Amino acid sequence: MQYHPGQLAQVSGQYAVIDTLERNTGYEVTVVRGEPFPPTSAPGYTFVLVDATKHRR
Repeated sequence: MQYHPGQLAQVSGQYAVIDTLERNTGYEVTVVRGEPFPPTSAPGYTFVLVDATKHRR
């Protein structure tokens, strides 16, 4: 699932930044569940979860 800047994250973790041609840009951001995704350097870029945060209990 792709997320857009400003949308709220459903899962905490590392998200890859994807360009308009759906290629991985090589950049990743950490986003906490319930927080908005940050702005991107170019319009049309999105985010895809690559590594969900693992919680221990």
